[in-house]
Amino acid sequence: MALSYCDIAPGHEWHGPYHDREYGFPLTDDAALFERLVLEINQAGLSWLTILKKREAFHRAYNGFDPVIVAGYRARERKRLLADSGIVRNRLKVDAAIANAGRILELRESHVSFAGWLDAHHPQSKAGWVQLFKETFRFTGGEIVGEFLKSTGYLPGAHAESCPVYARVAARRPAWMRGDGSKR
Repeated sequence: MALSYCDIAPGHEWHGPYHDREYGFPLTDDAALFERLVLEINQAGLSWLTILKKREAFHRAYNGFDPVIVAGYRARERKRLLADSGIVRNRLKVDAAIANAGRILELRESHVSFAGWLDAHHPQSKAGWVQLFKETFRFTGGEIVGEFLKSTGYLPGAHAESCPVYARVAARRPAWMRGDGSKR
């Protein structure tokens, strides 16, 4: 039987705090949602531990994940990111972060916020979400979208029901538990 994140994360120096305080808990702040999307994109092909260890460097490199600032990045900032050894220096991932920040600003025009856009499209199947993200954002495949949505409370599966954190997540009424698309 394969071990779940709930089996391996508790007590781990890096995974433990993320599992216990963040994973699966609903997010509404655009910067927090954008951070999670950027981190999930950068995790592709790497371990989540690598990303957690680089998280503070990502936070500094991407100006606190402020979509307004990141959407305004031009050649100089792109070059700076690609030279920053504290983050993942992958041209496609850097370009996706910048482009996706711009998309979040566009979503604000029609849905007030990134969370508003997510709520407007909830509920739907993982396949529906993947298709929607592929049409809306760059560098978003099935695993990236699935983990992003689980980690932010839009899809179930972040925690086993036997995990003590499950009850704390449930108390926050994540979108997947509401199931009806109702607002927070």
